[in-house]
Amino acid sequence: MAADSVIATARAWISDDPDAETRAELQAVLDRAVDGEADALADLHSRFDTRLAFGTAGLRGELAAGPNRMNRVLVAQAAAGLAAYLVEQASERGDDAPSIVIGYDGRKNSAVFARDTAELMAGAGVRAVLLPRLLPTPVLAFAVRHLNASAGVMVTASHNPARDNGYKVYLGGADAGSQIVPPADSAIAAHIERVAAGHVSDLPRSDAYDTAAESLIDAYVAETAAVASEVLRAGRTPGAEGTAGAARTPGAESTADGTGSSSPALRYVYTAMHGVGWQTARAVFAAAGLPAPIPVAEQQDPDPDFPTVSFPNPEEPGALDLAFALARDSDADLVIANDPDADRLAIGIPDASSPEGYRRLSGNEVGTLLGWTAAEQTAGGDVEGALAASIVSSPALSAVADAYGLRFVETLTGFKWVSRVPGLVFGYEEALGYLVNPQTVRDKDGISAATVAIALAQRLHAQGRTIADRLDEFTERFGAYASDQISIRVTDLDRIARIMASLREAPPREVGGVTVTRIDDLSGGSADLPPSDVLRIVLDDGSRVMVRPSGTEPKLKIYIDAFDDAASDVAGRRAAAQARVAVLADGMRALTS
Repeated sequence: MAADSVIATARAWISDDPDAETRAELQAVLDRAVDGEADALADLHSRFDTRLAFGTAGLRGELAAGPNRMNRVLVAQAAAGLAAYLVEQASERGDDAPSIVIGYDGRKNSAVFARDTAELMAGAGVRAVLLPRLLPTPVLAFAVRHLNASAGVMVTASHNPARDNGYKVYLGGADAGSQIVPPADSAIAAHIERVAAGHVSDLPRSDAYDTAAESLIDAYVAETAAVASEVLRAGRTPGAEGTAGAARTPGAESTADGTGSSSPALRYVYTAMHGVGWQTARAVFAAAGLPAPIPVAEQQDPDPDFPTVSFPNPEEPGALDLAFALARDSDADLVIANDPDADRLAIGIPDASSPEGYRRLSGNEVGTLLGWTAAEQTAGGDVEGALAASIVSSPALSAVADAYGLRFVETLTGFKWVSRVPGLVFGYEEALGYLVNPQTVRDKDGISAATVAIALAQRLHAQGRTIADRLDEFTERFGAYASDQISIRVTDLDRIARIMASLREAPPREVGGVTVTRIDDLSGGSADLPPSDVLRIVLDDGSRVMVRPSGTEPKLKIYIDAFDDAASDVAGRRAAAQARVAVLADGMRALTS
């Protein structure tokens, strides 16, 4: 776009923007650009030469003015476009007016974007229900199913930096509460493009929308709390008296652990990471009869600035420092962390070899533990269920599925795919996303997953065992599965395309000295998977490397998995598997440098 054009476009934007803050900040940039400042003109080009693309992940970006940023204009266009799609779909089916439920987290402008969406939906003839307060993403996913809504919108940027926000879309129907997949995403995007050709000030609005009752949150709490009962029941000894896990304060003596033994209650630390998880998680844990958590007070309440962490993602180094410090002071058995919108879960366990005294389990370790627990509960029943994981997650779950007579299904990355697996019992992806109760929520849910994890730890604790012991038991039975991930963050997105093209045009014959057996290029899809920009490199020692661009960040991601069951003990198996992973990681760094 030429300089004159981008300046004219910015002026037109200001005249249509309903937000005084973004009008003012854009005007300041515009004034500097008119005065000839090159950095200001470059800023305008960054904002206006393109727009945030609407896809299966909805919208996500930095808060600022312009179509390539998140703001009220872009959200209004998205809401009106989604409304047009819903009305069109309802008309084609001969249904009554479509409906939508809208949720929002504690990020800057989340509540504003949610109210704008409710007003625009109502103005377009869509029955809109706004959640009563800021709540976790899983509550919105639950609400779509619970209210039998045609669609749902969650305003959140999950664990992105503080300056970001996003717009996640769910649809109703057979997979109610699952995120959108093709072709719905492109159809909605086409409607949004048509809306964007006009002025948002011309879009009809109405305040004739409803606010959901607190009973909806109560229903989520009750149904989510129920996931703990089967886990606790599995640890009961025959003839044991009492009910599983009456609510207790940390450290209280009790025999109400479902095992018939007397032991101190499990002590665990919980952090909401400055997000919206605390109130809902606390209510679920109490309803499940689990011990009360020890909260990280500094991170307990929502704060859009995320002041105690540089990056509000429990996967990031340092994000759990406060939780680990409190765990040391409290002599805690477990650390539980949700990300800011509480759809992800991180777990920490005591580890004497770690400088912090605790270590965070990998997403694959947690996924394996929760999947194994789900398989145990399903075994012997009349349900032909499935365990599922994304293609970049550890293959460990396939061994569990085989042992318990369940199907194992690999999907593309993203819970929009995992949640749609027929007969799903449990699904996960290594990026800390877990689905333990697919009949209640059809998206990753960090609160229900935490509930199962705490119940499992409580059961083991009553038996004098720990989560670490459970991991050892897995390795003894199924072998050692080791994983690693390399993230190459870029400022030039073309670099990612160049690396992927190079790997395709000149496929490596070996990685780190290990012979490549085959390379599967999934860009054309397969019998089981839709097309995706992913390369799967299979090595002759049974190891596997997956390479793909990130869907939400400027990163190239490389996932490495290896296995060993030849060693005679747990330590030997783990060491052998980790050694294979390390060799492959060095090899992939050399190939992509």
